[in-house]
Amino acid sequence: MSGKQFFLDRYAQLGWEFEEPKPKLSIRVNQINAKAKKIPERLRSLGVELEKVPFLQAGYWVVKSKASAGATAEYLLGMYSIQEAAAQIPATLFTALHGKMVLDASAAPGGKTVQLADLMENSGVITALDVNKERLGVMANHLERCHISNTIVYNLDARQTTKLNRSFDRILLDVPCSGNFACDSEWFSRRTLADVDRNAKVQREILAEAIKCLAANGEIVYSTCSLEPEEDELNIDWAVKNLGLQVLKINCLGVDGLTEVFGRKLDPQVQFSKRIWPKDTQGFFVCKLKKVEAQ
Repeated sequence: MSGKQFFLDRYAQLGWEFEEPKPKLSIRVNQINAKAKKIPERLRSLGVELEKVPFLQAGYWVVKSKASAGATAEYLLGMYSIQEAAAQIPATLFTALHGKMVLDASAAPGGKTVQLADLMENSGVITALDVNKERLGVMANHLERCHISNTIVYNLDARQTTKLNRSFDRILLDVPCSGNFACDSEWFSRRTLADVDRNAKVQREILAEAIKCLAANGEIVYSTCSLEPEEDELNIDWAVKNLGLQVLKINCLGVDGLTEVFGRKLDPQVQFSKRIWPKDTQGFFVCKLKKVEAQ
């Protein structure tokens, strides 16, 4: 089961009619490096025009550019990162990050790791994992460019996090996923439902491992850039029913998570997640979780 029409029919059943998205290039200002350096003004002098992203505190659309946004002195000095707008949302959903023990479970190439460190003001400790050793080299360069000093990087599968023998106050699970057509022109021709089911299984394994490492009163943010409910709402429904997790309300871009998927009714809490259909951004799904408190 695959092909463009197959997936578009699914999206229609989920309540969204296809329209060709036009994701915009976006950057995120690294506050600890930029400080009062007025990045929009500095970039404007180089011919890079920015527009504030209304749903982000430090995000800007690049609306016009006479120079590459990845080749300015400001970029090389770590004053900003090139980061897709929807992808900037997950790290902002945590509370009280300063001084915390944080796990970034699928971290490379490091955009969200840098964002977490920026929000933490380089305090506490981030443990960043990725199974792909080659991508860790790119991540190391990103961390160095942005002057990140609170991060330890491991070449480790997120499904083996307990090997670290430590607990975490905040866990970011931006899990490996099927992606979506808004950021891959060949997506419809390459993806099948079998791929989606395989990825969903890995994601559940990562969730099951993460809960073992979550400290008391800890928070998990789960996100994907997939539009497929098997990787999104259905996994959250499974986590609520099997891992003793509850879904917390969040305030961010997107529509409420689906509570009925292809005739299957899900736990009402799943509505507190957010589904971002592609338009100015790529497609995205995000959810905030914590352990159910013992009665």
